[in-house]
Amino acid sequence: MPAFIEAQFSEVARKLGDVADRLEGTTILINGAGGFLGNHIVGLMQYLNRTRFTKPVHTIALDNFITGVKGSPLFTMDDSNLEFIQHDVCVPFETERNIDYIMHAASIASPVYYAKYPMETLTATIDGLRHTLELARAKKAKGVLYFSSSEIYGDPTPENIPTTEEYHGHVSCTSLRACYDESKRVGETIATIYHRVHGVPVVSVRPFNAYGPGMKIDDKRVLPNFLNAALDGSTIEIHNRGAQTRTFAYTTDCLNGFLRALLLGRSGEAYNIGTDEGEISIYNLAKKVESVYGSPLDIQHAEYPEGYPVGDPSRRLPDITKARTELGYEPDVTLEEGLKRMLAWYRLLRERGA
Repeated sequence: MPAFIEAQFSEVARKLGDVADRLEGTTILINGAGGFLGNHIVGLMQYLNRTRFTKPVHTIALDNFITGVKGSPLFTMDDSNLEFIQHDVCVPFETERNIDYIMHAASIASPVYYAKYPMETLTATIDGLRHTLELARAKKAKGVLYFSSSEIYGDPTPENIPTTEEYHGHVSCTSLRACYDESKRVGETIATIYHRVHGVPVVSVRPFNAYGPGMKIDDKRVLPNFLNAALDGSTIEIHNRGAQTRTFAYTTDCLNGFLRALLLGRSGEAYNIGTDEGEISIYNLAKKVESVYGSPLDIQHAEYPEGYPVGDPSRRLPDITKARTELGYEPDVTLEEGLKRMLAWYRLLRERGA
């Protein structure tokens, strides 16, 4: 494992503090383990086993590999405490093991890919989460974490920025983005029903633009596009004049927030996980990448590529007061620092021929 990835898991463990000890000796099931966030969770469990736990976490990692991958520099497959299984979450999963915690991160989050696989995007959440919650109910799991999305808010009205968890959203149900946005909204409805009706201890998190090492080179989201264009010496294309604004939350901060929500969050509730600092336009983000890269880049305005699901929100800024006060969550990695680490990751992949 690369030294700086090991250092990142150490950083997450430090941020979690004693909260992480609740996982010792448990069995955790991760849906979507082949994806960006799922890879990190698998790697973090292995790190905690190596450095902290006397009784290891046993991880069951599931993915159908439509967009996810089985191997990753973030973890090792040669581990008796890891079962990595090809499985479609739209089909019920069966195991003889007791399951203590479940994290449902199965999803297709890149707009380019969910436009390509709209039905698979929809069913991974709606059918996959329902089967997951049935499994949690049968196994009497201690906790379930459902990965929703900040996209459930759609394009918030100005008076709802920063956006709190109480905002109900401004979302189209028929756009090319709807397969993702609406599936995440329905997922929260399903989670709430299972909590209210069956007492399943499920918490939802709404990540705001999580990024970092582990994002695939061909992910097609904005930061992989910009950073790889820089490394290729190719043009960075800015769509919609680059006026949209975002905040970006680095993986170590996000993992801290996710695990705190799973272990400390109130069942039936949702929490924004992101950062409320450093809101930046997409054009200025390209300039920030240029600054971190250290050489002038060719930044050009361009039309959206054919088939791209247009209609992305004009602003995306979370209110994280609820996560701060209830979970003790506090993000602290700056965008500049996060971009430096992500650039180092892509350079490493290129050196390895990945």
